[in-house]
Amino acid sequence: WHIMKIYAHYGYNEFVVCLGYKGYVIKEFFADYNLHMSDITFDLAHNTMRVHQNKAEDWTVTLVDTGADTMTGGRVKRIREYVGNEDFFLTYGDGVSDINIAELLAFHKAHGKIATISTVNVPQRFGVIDIDDNSQITRFREKSSEDAHRINGGFMVMNPKLFDYIEGDATMLEREPLERLSNDGELMAYRHDGFWQCMDTQRDKQTLETMLAEGKALWKKW
Repeated sequence: WHIMKIYAHYGYNEFVVCLGYKGYVIKEFFADYNLHMSDITFDLAHNTMRVHQNKAEDWTVTLVDTGADTMTGGRVKRIREYVGNEDFFLTYGDGVSDINIAELLAFHKAHGKIATISTVNVPQRFGVIDIDDNSQITRFREKSSEDAHRINGGFMVMNPKLFDYIEGDATMLEREPLERLSNDGELMAYRHDGFWQCMDTQRDKQTLETMLAEGKALWKKW
């Protein structure tokens, strides 16, 4: 929902969600979305419901069962009919960012290649040990941006030609498709140096929820 709100902030409100494990939970969430987002009076005696304020977004959300065991590339392949022949954003469901979606798209259109991935700087989580050529430890120090590595931040733009690079359900997007695109000179990197945080662990979840509760959610532009 937070990721979708990021895109909606830039004017994009048509979504296709690739469902897998417990996809029915997401279906039920959107089926009851108006209930979640509205003030409602239930008249139990007459079995009626009156909506006072509907705060639901102007979104169109297509929920597609892409298989419980399907790999990331296979899931993308299965939504081909819903994407059509236009460029589309492709985003993982586990990371939030203050990335400028408009600038990301402009970068993609400017270079004319098939695929653009956003790259983000991920610093070391722990302290660093410096070791010289003789295996002697020279110092202990705190992590810094110099120790970081760039990874795929998950906010991507794709031309439909991407589908031709995906074989089937067992294909991982990050392996053959992106590797082949790179080999063909069709993969470009958009550098994002702002905020980015994944939610892969309980610790990540607590970090993001604390930021949200304290009004420090840097990804929240709406």
